[in-house]
Amino acid sequence: MNHLHCRRLAALFILLGHGFLLGHGAARAQESPPAVPKPAARQFRAGAFAADISPLEFPVIINGGMTERTADKITDRLHARCLVLDDGTTKVALAVIDNCMVPRHLLDEAKEMASLATGIPTSRMLLSATHTHTAPSVHPCLGSDADAAYSRFLPAQIAKGIAAAHERLQPARIGWAFGRDEKNVACRHWLMKPGVAPTNPFGGTKDDVVMMHPGHNNPSAIMATGRPDPEIPVISIQTPDGQPLAIYSAYSLHYVGQTQPVSADYFALYCDLMTEHVGADKNPAFMAALANATSGDMWLMDYTEPQRRQYSMKGVAEEVAAAAFEAYRQIEYFDWVPLVMEESLLEVGVRMPSAEEVDEAQEFMKSFEGRKPKTVPEVYARETVLLSQMPPTRELKLQALRIGDLAIGAIPNETYASTGLWLKKQSPVRKTFVVELANGCEGYIPPPELHPLGGYTCWRARTACLEPEAERKIRSGVLALLQKVDAQRRDESPVPSAPTPAP
Repeated sequence: MNHLHCRRLAALFILLGHGFLLGHGAARAQESPPAVPKPAARQFRAGAFAADISPLEFPVIINGGMTERTADKITDRLHARCLVLDDGTTKVALAVIDNCMVPRHLLDEAKEMASLATGIPTSRMLLSATHTHTAPSVHPCLGSDADAAYSRFLPAQIAKGIAAAHERLQPARIGWAFGRDEKNVACRHWLMKPGVAPTNPFGGTKDDVVMMHPGHNNPSAIMATGRPDPEIPVISIQTPDGQPLAIYSAYSLHYVGQTQPVSADYFALYCDLMTEHVGADKNPAFMAALANATSGDMWLMDYTEPQRRQYSMKGVAEEVAAAAFEAYRQIEYFDWVPLVMEESLLEVGVRMPSAEEVDEAQEFMKSFEGRKPKTVPEVYARETVLLSQMPPTRELKLQALRIGDLAIGAIPNETYASTGLWLKKQSPVRKTFVVELANGCEGYIPPPELHPLGGYTCWRARTACLEPEAERKIRSGVLALLQKVDAQRRDESPVPSAPTPAP
């Protein structure tokens, strides 16, 4: 019995909790003709559940760094934070997964199992990774391999979380607002004076003039190559009488990284703080989630200023949560909104190494034969050879979800803030934000004008290999989906909630 078949069997176990009810209902239906239902008032429903996805086997491989490392304990637990929304016509599922990056084939497995359990089509599921750098590896990344045992474990856990959220569906109302935190996000990629930026001998670039993290007060630093997006979208779901059920939010901070693996990084701390802020810390049915927006070229240190701040993971989480809670307090709710979701597939080219580059890399790899790479040249020599053995194109899954007059674009890449800002400006939906590393992990997508400048996110690897025009094709594809969801069900107006009486 192969591993894929075993994982699919897990879906049957998820379905066991549903099978009796479905079968029993069918039996009753045969006893007497069903009554003709009366037209029902439109009702919005929601359900949420945070499924524990912490590893069970140790040691476990951790990716997110240049070289491979392992962990033998859990610092804080990992979750797949799942949310199901239902407008009476359409159901959608969202999940935010505490992982650095999850490949599409594992997410597709999770979606298939969850779809069997819930009836939600896989095309109505938006699954994304937070990009914590301290979680088990399920995707080969630079010097790290995937952890085989955890890769087998993860999809069913995500599916169980979606199924549990679906079981919790109940009448709800929904609203959203956008906060801002400008203190904890800044561009980490900088244009440098000639001859300063490092050039990777196996990275496929030459004479690089861009580098990551130039440091404060660097006299060779000229300017940042991008500008940040400090917005924090906050989607709030409550019971009809105003009790919190769930929060789904996003922020364009790469990660903080001041903890040891296994850890969910600041993303989980933010969720705990928001749970407290909204008064849901004693409500086991409540769930908060923080997705990663567009942080491919972003981090929390602003190198335009002298180094003044001392930051901590807790402090960053507190500041981001405070800004999100300020937005939360301004939210106006709807008893009902339409849900519209579309997805498409996009094929893009890969920057394949030449035969000469592969020969050079293979020759260099003889110097560390029999062990994992330990240096940047070793890592990228190995990446050159591995990439040469892969197909010359990749298929990407893009999505757009409209919730009333709010839209989410979903991109399976580490996405620059400029891409997200462009989509926000061009989107026909009044309020729009973008979630990255969604439905796959297809690597960095620098805008084409930055490719000639080189730098880490342009160094050719399995996680940074798409053609220079990929970013333009991706954002155009997402915009087309946003236009598509905007055009549908426009005759169905959201129903505002009546004001909640003050306590």
